[in-house]
Amino acid sequence: MAVKSKRSYDASRRREQAARTRDAILGAARRQFLERGYAATTVARIAAEADASVETVYKAFGGKAGLVRALWELGLAGRRHVPAPERSDTLSSTATDPVVVLKGWGRFVAELSPEGAPIMLLIRSAAATDAEMAALWDEAERQRRDRMRHNARRLRDRGWLREGISVATATDVLWTYSSSELYDLLVLRSGWSARRFGEFVGDAMVAALL
Repeated sequence: MAVKSKRSYDASRRREQAARTRDAILGAARRQFLERGYAATTVARIAAEADASVETVYKAFGGKAGLVRALWELGLAGRRHVPAPERSDTLSSTATDPVVVLKGWGRFVAELSPEGAPIMLLIRSAAATDAEMAALWDEAERQRRDRMRHNARRLRDRGWLREGISVATATDVLWTYSSSELYDLLVLRSGWSARRFGEFVGDAMVAALL
């Protein structure tokens, strides 16, 4: 029993160390990418900042494109225990007031954008010259649009869309207000707070759809 306990302890320590190393690599990658841009950032620089080997970075992420993908996926879920898409579905399924739902979605956009939007803008910029980033941009935008269509259908199915507003139009509206470009304009360029931004997005969606 003592041997089994020791092995379990060792495995647990290895997992914890691997998780810390992964977090350090992703933190370094985010800083390097956002400060230097995609093309000028190297795996060697990321590894050095994270105090990890280049081999470890490649083994865990497969290179720069894999690192950006991992950062994008982190931004989709948010930092809370329950991923943001799951919380969004719970809200739209249980709330009885559509205003509450749309303002809640506005808060979700504000929650996710500080981490996700800069990475999306990085991907968009790199997509002009890098095929892997172009493919990731297309995938990310397609996934976001699919998600907004899902949300639009929930609004329709609950009878909340204003007369004359189709699912297609609602999808366009939700897709626009959840965009990294809007966050860039209002928060990064104009200096709005995340809270003000979230309230604006929620109010704008209410005015456009209900």
